[in-house]
This record gives sequence, C-alpha cells and structure tokens, in this order.
Amino acid sequence: MVLNHVWGLLSNPTVEWKAVRRERPGIFRSYWSHILILAAVPVVAGYYGTTRVGWQVIAREAHRLSPESALPIAIVSYVTLLIAVFVVGMLIHWMEKTYGGKADLDAAVALAGHAATPLFLIGVSLLYPLLWLNLLLGLPALAYAVYLLYTGVPAMIGIPKERGFLFASAVLAVGLVMFIGILAATVILWSAGIGPTIVEG
Repeated sequence: MVLNHVWGLLSNPTVEWKAVRRERPGIFRSYWSHILILAAVPVVAGYYGTTRVGWQVIAREAHRLSPESALPIAIVSYVTLLIAVFVVGMLIHWMEKTYGGKADLDAAVALAGHAATPLFLIGVSLLYPLLWLNLLLGLPALAYAVYLLYTGVPAMIGIPKERGFLFASAVLAVGLVMFIGILAATVILWSAGIGPTIVEG
C-alpha cells in the first residue's frame, strides 16, 4: 500500500519499524510506495516557492527564479535525493556486517528511505522559502529523522540496541558528509556560472 507507514513512523516508530520489517519490502517496492512520492514533496514545493514566492534570506526583498532555470535544478534535486537514499542504503548494508547485522540490501534501503520521512515531509515548508523559517521547521524534522534511524536500526538490521546506537551514529556521519559534498558541488557549479536566473521584481 502506498505511504502506509508514514503515520506510524511519526506516531509510534518502534511498532511501525517492526511492521515494515515484517513486510520485507524490496528496493522497488520501497521506492514505488514511499520514496518516489515523498522525495517529490520538497522538490515540488521548492520549485513553486522559488519561482512564485521568491527566496528570502531575511524578511525583506524576495528573489524569484525563472521557471526555465528552476526546472533543471528541481529535476537534478529529485534525482539526487533518489540516488542519495540508495547510496546510504548501500553504505548501511556494507557497514552492518561489522556490527553483527543480518540484513540484506532491501532492508538497508528501506531503512534509509523510511528514516528520511520527516525530512521529505518538512520540505513542504519550501512553499514559502524564507531561510530562518525553513531552518526553524527543518531542525526538529532532522532531529526526528535521526531518532527514526536510531529506532529503526535494531528492527531493520538486527543489530542489538547497544551496538545499534554506534552503528546509527556512523550512518549519520556518512549522511552528513554526503550532504556537505552535495553543497560543495552546488557552490562550485554556481561559481562556474551554471546556476539559476534571478527574476527581478
């Protein structure tokens, strides 16, 4: 069923992770029923917000992007999110043997995709892309995504809670490194002149 675990992950993640594990979702199913849909939320909201409302660093003037220049950015962002989930899943699968895990790649990708649920959902705040507001709403979502990762590791990967904390911390560190790498690549591309077109007025 499409998006059938969203509410459970937000309200009672310990129980919901067990339900996800019982279903044993494959990579295709995880993407089709969850990741493909939720990853579109921040992309669509960001496209609308930056082209219609305008990006604001502080609550003064707004800088809108032209729809033509924002569309390729939205497409690349969507593909990047989908790839990032799979890469994190691969890293989870690769690292879990060190911690005594018993999961396959399917479970690892499901863990990565479902743990990112709060980050995908809070992307709706990009409909109004005001930096301080997005940060204010995004930080609790990030904290809850980390909590989902910590609670999901024992159920999905089969690592005891004591080791699960260390394992989840290692996964989190890898995720942060990936995020910084994506930001660095964006800065380099924009510095090279490959960036959006700002619409005045």
